[in-house]
Amino acid sequence: MSEILFPDQFVLVSILNYHEEGNIKVVDEVAPIRTVPDEDANKEFFQVKPGNVVYRTSNQDFVIHLRRDPLIRVRRNSNEN
Repeated sequence: MSEILFPDQFVLVSILNYHEEGNIKVVDEVAPIRTVPDEDANKEFFQVKPGNVVYRTSNQDFVIHLRRDPLIRVRRNSNEN
């Protein structure tokens, strides 16, 4: 994505084309949907629809680290007695 169009901004994009290299998805082509204000980026990141992602244009490479094991173990520290 051209940083010229969206300099140093968060942008909601639709991923059009990508390829995988090991545990990394390298995004080759996207379609910008809209800019996302800095203060809303975290919220938007967790609410995107499948195939979309919030991306910061100042990043040189557009890669997504893949998690092959979708189960996440969570340790709960309970102080309740």
